[in-house]
Formats: sequence, structure tokens, C-alpha cells
Amino acid sequence: MHVYLNLIKQNRNFRNLWLSQISANFGDWFGVLAVFAVLMQYSDSELLLGLVIIIKMMSFAVFAPLAGYIVDRFNRRRMMVAAHIGRGIVVSCFLFVQSAELIWLLYVITSLQMMLASIFEPARQASIPNITTREELVQANVLSNITWSIIFTTGMAIGGFATELLGTDMVFIINALGYLVATGFMLRSNIPAHTEDELKPGPWEGVKLGFGYLIGHKEVLRPAIAKGSYNLFLGGLVYMLILIAEEVLLLGSIGLGLLYASRGLGTAVGPIVGRKVIPDERKWITLTGLLMIATGGFYFISSWINFLPLLLFTIFLAHCWSGANWVFSTVLIQKRSDDRYRGRVFSAEFQLLTILNSLSILLASMLLETGVLTLNQTVMIFAGGLALTGILWQMTIAVGERRYHRYNSVKDYRDSRLIADPLPVHSNVK
Repeated sequence: MHVYLNLIKQNRNFRNLWLSQISANFGDWFGVLAVFAVLMQYSDSELLLGLVIIIKMMSFAVFAPLAGYIVDRFNRRRMMVAAHIGRGIVVSCFLFVQSAELIWLLYVITSLQMMLASIFEPARQASIPNITTREELVQANVLSNITWSIIFTTGMAIGGFATELLGTDMVFIINALGYLVATGFMLRSNIPAHTEDELKPGPWEGVKLGFGYLIGHKEVLRPAIAKGSYNLFLGGLVYMLILIAEEVLLLGSIGLGLLYASRGLGTAVGPIVGRKVIPDERKWITLTGLLMIATGGFYFISSWINFLPLLLFTIFLAHCWSGANWVFSTVLIQKRSDDRYRGRVFSAEFQLLTILNSLSILLASMLLETGVLTLNQTVMIFAGGLALTGILWQMTIAVGERRYHRYNSVKDYRDSRLIADPLPVHSNVK
């Protein structure tokens, strides 16, 4: 861990960005269960519960293209500060949801919160290569993911207990204060100006240029669709952890906090182990399908378990692999993408992720709401779907990645030969 501690000590700009991330993420995850609790207090509909998550995801997705343009066009540090302040104001409005007639306000507030998040996250991801060396880049992303996972784990676990003991109003106040603390750290950071786009396009043209860049650079596109492909079925599986806590474990918010804590711990450990086991970056995309199969397999096993310690262990193992995929794909995007387009690439990645995540949750919630399948059967089907996605990935995307590395290996060899064995210079050749 000394490598990560040295990074925090020696890189002041990354340290402040990192502390800002901690404060904002803690507020995010500390307040999630309170939102669920408010909804479940005024409605017992599984569809309405799933709709909260869908609204979160779709709001992010709809605003993401414009957010990506904003991140690449304007000062990223200022945009992150504005996003923090805006979210602090917005989440405090959850306090006004005090009756069943005001449930609609919960969805509006959630939507606004995620629109602002769609600015902060791409700006943060796009800024990391600007404040770290190439050697520090992987360390910074692993540390950021570990931090997210620890905050997710502690925030959800503490949030579950706090929702029960302090009530939802106090939780929302703490949530808002987390964003204000994050603003303070962000103001102390110095994010160097990113590369200017010489064309200085307008919003619509800038969005089109961003998508055009992504489609034209397949080496960037492949890691950019990794998270989305993963969440085509994983989104529904994570959503169903809420129902497992309620209907299988009968533990409510505390049970959900423990399940989500297990998930967070897995996403923290996975990248560290994955980096040790698979140090060669050229294998990260080619093995993504195997990671999907492993995650699907452990969720399939979990569908048969109702013993809490064993269930927590299988959820932990399932998300070790998804956490590794998250860091692997993020680092490759940062290394392979042009700084002028990096914000839009991350926004496009998050957009695909949120759309597929939302569709996954919508399908799962509708199957359960209509009674077509039981909870156990739905978990099994979605776990199998994730494993099937991994098989298809190995047959398609992984093949293109191997071709990319073969081509570059040949190109690098030819270039080295040209340098090592230049053309002979004859006296009659000027």
C-alpha cells in the first residue's frame, strides 16, 4: 500500500481531487437507502422502487452527451465545483417529500441530482491523466476505485443503520453537507487546462464530433463498451439485492446495507488482485468476457442461498470481477483517448452504461411486478444472461482486440527495424 500512500502524499492535486471524491461519494451512498426508505414508506410497489433507479440512470444518460461537451469545452475544475454545489442544494430538497402525494418530487430531485453527477464523473475521470504521470495513472485509478468501494461499503452500511436510527431527514442533511465538504477540497486543487479543441464547436457539433471520434477509434470504443456490456444483466441483479434483503433475508435496510457493503468490498479487492494476476494491459479487454462469466456464475449460486454469511461471500466474489473490469476499462480509455475528446468519451461510456443498466432494472422489476417469474428464477435467468454475454464478448470483441495488438506489434517491430537498420547511403545517392 506504500505506493498508493506515496501518491497521496506527493501529488497534491490528485490528493485534493481524491478527497473531494471521498466526500461526494460518501454523501451519495449514505443517502441512497434513505430515498428507498421514503418510497417504501408511501408505496410498496416494486415497479415504483425500480423506477427510482431507472430515473437515476436515464437522467444521467440523457444529459451525458451535453455534459461531455461541457467537460471538454470549459474548465474542468470549475465544472466539478459547480456540480458539487448544485447537488448539495438539490439533495436538501428531499426533505420536502413528506406524503404519498409528493412522491413525484422524489423522482424530480433524483433526476436533477444525476444530471449534475453526469458532469462531475466524466470531468474527474478525464482530469486524472492531466495530474498524474503515466506511471501513476494505474495507481490513481486503482486507488480511486478502492476509495469508491470503501465509501460504498461504509456509506451504505452506515446509511442503513442511520436511516433506521436517525430517520431519513437527518440522512438527507448529512448527504447535502458531504457535497459542501467536497467543494472545499475541489477549490484547493489545481487541474491543469486540458488540450483545447481548435474548432471550438457549438454544443450540437461538439457532441457529434465526440461520437465520431469514438466510432472512428475502435481501440477506444472497445474499453468504452465494457462497463455497459457488463451491466446489461448486472444492473438487474444489483437491483434485486434490495428485494433479497426484504423478502429472503427479512432484514430491511440493515440487510440491504450488508449486501451492498459486500458488493463494495468486492469491487475494492478485485482491481488489486486483478492487476497482480493480469499485469499485462494487452490482456485486459481480451479477458473481460471471462470476468463476466465468473460474475454471472457467482450470482447464479447466490440465487439458491438464504444463509446470510454465505450469501455475503458469494456477492463479494461476484463483484471482485466486475470491479477489476471497471478499473481495466477506465485506464485503457484514459491512455488511448485524445485529451480533447476524453470527457466526451467518458460521457458516452457512462451513457451506454446507464441506458443498459436502466433497461436491465426495468425488465427485472416488470417480471417481478407481473408475477411472471419468482425472485429466485429472475436472479438465475439474469445470471445466465450475464454469463452468455461474456461468451459472446470472447467470440467478438476479444477477437478485435487481439487483432489490434498483433497489428501494433508488427508495426512496432517494423519501426524498430527502420531505426536499427537504416537504408545504406551510397556515394551516388544524394
